[in-house]
Amino acid sequence: MLEFLRTFFFIFAVIDPIGSIPVFLEATKQFNKKEKKKIAIRASLVAAIILIFFIFVGQLIMEAMSISLDAFQISGGVILFLFALTMIFGEGKPEEEKHLIKDYKHVTIFPIALPSIASPGAIMAVVLLTDNHLYTLGEQVLTALNVLLVIGLTSFLLMIASRVQDRIGESAITVISKIMGLILASFAVQNILSGIKGYFNI
Repeated sequence: MLEFLRTFFFIFAVIDPIGSIPVFLEATKQFNKKEKKKIAIRASLVAAIILIFFIFVGQLIMEAMSISLDAFQISGGVILFLFALTMIFGEGKPEEEKHLIKDYKHVTIFPIALPSIASPGAIMAVVLLTDNHLYTLGEQVLTALNVLLVIGLTSFLLMIASRVQDRIGESAITVISKIMGLILASFAVQNILSGIKGYFNI
């Protein structure tokens, strides 16, 4: 149970559902409530499909390219760390992803589903968390369930996005997003250190 909760909170941090709220509100400001609800559900489904896809094929891609586990841990950790830095020191997830909105008619896929929910950091994280060399099948199934649980929670938060933002404010959302970035940075550094340790047989 403790491992399940630990994985849940990490996936929650990397997907950052709360940070997606301002992005969703900006992207759907020209739609009515009914259309916003449909967009929230569809975007969440697309994000779930993307992440589950990488859970199943991420390992296969890594092995097909003859990438060692240590190299993948180091490179994955570096990418996650850089992504985390943009969350901590950049404009923050809400403001940065608002700039990606170019066409209000096609916002379900971009930028809501990708990269707001299924971000590059989230994709990299689920691949790292389901590596066959490190995790049992049971642990990988728990990771997949956690992904679906967080995506479900994200969908719910997006459907009540206006109320959430009114309650806590956009500044608080930005602060939460930066805290999620700090947690992600810690995980990234841990992966880099594990990769270095394995490569040099320390």
